[in-house]
Amino acid sequence: MTIGFTDLLNGIIVLMRTIKSGMLDYNMQVNKKRIIIVDDDRTNLIVARNSLISKYEVFTVSSGEKLFSLLDKLIPELILLDIDMPDMDGYEIITILKNQHRTVNIPIIFLTGMLDPESEIKGLNYGAVDYITKPFSQELLQKRVELHLLIEIQRQELRRYTNNLEGMVVEKARTVFELQNAILKTMAELVECRDDVTGGHIERTQAFLRMLVYHLLKNGVYVNELSSWDIDLFIMSSQLHDVGKISIKDNVLLKPGPLSSEEFEQMKKHTTFGMEIISKIEENTRENAFIKHAKVLAGSHHEKWDGTGYPLGLKVDSIPLQGRLMAIVDVYDALTNKRPYKEAFSHEVSIEIIKEGSGKNFDPQIAEVFLKYENEYANSQIINEKISSFKFNPSTQLNAIFKTVSSIVGLRGGIIGGNSEKLRLYLQIFFDALLEDSFFKDEVVLWDREIFLISAQLHDIGKIAVPDIILNKEGKLTNDEYVDVKAHVDFSMKIIQMIREGVDDGSLLYHADVFASSHHEHWDGSGYPNGLKGREIPLQGRIMAIVDVYSALTTERPHRERRTHKEASDLIKSLCGTQFDPALVDIFFKYEKDFEKIASS
Repeated sequence: MTIGFTDLLNGIIVLMRTIKSGMLDYNMQVNKKRIIIVDDDRTNLIVARNSLISKYEVFTVSSGEKLFSLLDKLIPELILLDIDMPDMDGYEIITILKNQHRTVNIPIIFLTGMLDPESEIKGLNYGAVDYITKPFSQELLQKRVELHLLIEIQRQELRRYTNNLEGMVVEKARTVFELQNAILKTMAELVECRDDVTGGHIERTQAFLRMLVYHLLKNGVYVNELSSWDIDLFIMSSQLHDVGKISIKDNVLLKPGPLSSEEFEQMKKHTTFGMEIISKIEENTRENAFIKHAKVLAGSHHEKWDGTGYPLGLKVDSIPLQGRLMAIVDVYDALTNKRPYKEAFSHEVSIEIIKEGSGKNFDPQIAEVFLKYENEYANSQIINEKISSFKFNPSTQLNAIFKTVSSIVGLRGGIIGGNSEKLRLYLQIFFDALLEDSFFKDEVVLWDREIFLISAQLHDIGKIAVPDIILNKEGKLTNDEYVDVKAHVDFSMKIIQMIREGVDDGSLLYHADVFASSHHEHWDGSGYPNGLKGREIPLQGRIMAIVDVYSALTTERPHRERRTHKEASDLIKSLCGTQFDPALVDIFFKYEKDFEKIASS
């Protein structure tokens, strides 16, 4: 018998239809929810099974023992459990199920002939999700099962979402903490650059501190106090110990030779300046431990054991332990590295100086432990391992760090405190107003409000690189000086890039980058650095342009008095359509009273 092509093709089609039909049946069977019915009455088992078999994969068992044997092989989506059974009743069975990890989340519906409320309450207290009384209606049974399976699906989805959310929160937190440390490290390095210090001082002193604390604990020295600290937080905060140098004038800070008596008195003020800078953020954060360590380190690391140090002339253990620890590692690093006014000393010479300073400059107990392990401090491999192993405790707040940066930049520009918080409030008015505006809403609704507000504080971070003589000049700037001032935008972008390089995920700096690069662009294209015009300018930059000018005008500066709200608002009105986006100017005047209230506070 010869099979023609058409017969062969028809045969293949029939075969494919058969396979497809079988696969559908198989998939339907695989996707069916599994239900176990437990009842010692065979009639009840048959009735319940027949009611559910068309929609579910149903298993029937006649005792608790058989149930647990079946559960070793499979986990159902639902259990229908009779209460009144010999050997082991439903209450005993559910107690075991709810105390085992594999079965704790299985929803259980009790089947019972008991109608009293006390029995129902007892079952619900044991963990049952519902009751069905016997003899039961098949339709009611189907509806109850369908309802509780739907609820369980929703619970599983919620558990998965919660687990994913927890993972997302942990990852977001890790990113934020990396960002905080990168910002601190960058700011500390900028202070180093102003001080003309060879790079790495901050990282090395952090490594030395970690080693010194470990050695003290190992030798039972100051154990009680050190054990009460979050050591990672303490190490992290040490990056700000010299932050006050940002307020020291260039001619003193960068002098290559010995300082005069007057200049040394000015230099000594960097400790009190540091405490003032850190105090500016103390009121705006609930993270007390980080701020406390940073403030104490800044103010006490130049105190000496014999009372000859500064700024307060503290002596012996009236000097905070943080300052006594930093004193020895700070001096060791200064001795062993080149400075503008000296060459680097050898490790051996530096150790002799520290020996001589024990009991005079340094706490003798700390010096003794330091000297006991002095070879480790000269071992570059150990130091590099310590530097690369830093893992900071996630307990500081990103907003506090940004405020620190903003305060540092503000002090260099002679801005009296509070400007950072006012800037945030002005931006908050704009943000909330734009969410109500049909034109801007689609863009603003995609932004993270809090990150938008706090990252704005970095918009002028580049001013930290502008020389004092230009930054604080009272008169009109020359063309060359104006070029130098305009360069702060490029400096800002480079500094933010430095921070980006310190974290795996730099997305939290998106707004900071845009604020910094575009807030001096003008609506008519006459701004800088790129001469953008109209809506080519990012919305963040157009908002900041108005807020920055209003804030600057209504804030007192060393070279001029603050302007009134009316003077500032009149100027903004006059620049509408040239310097500022007209639509945003309209919003400013819509909420003008709110701006005035903040400015006058």
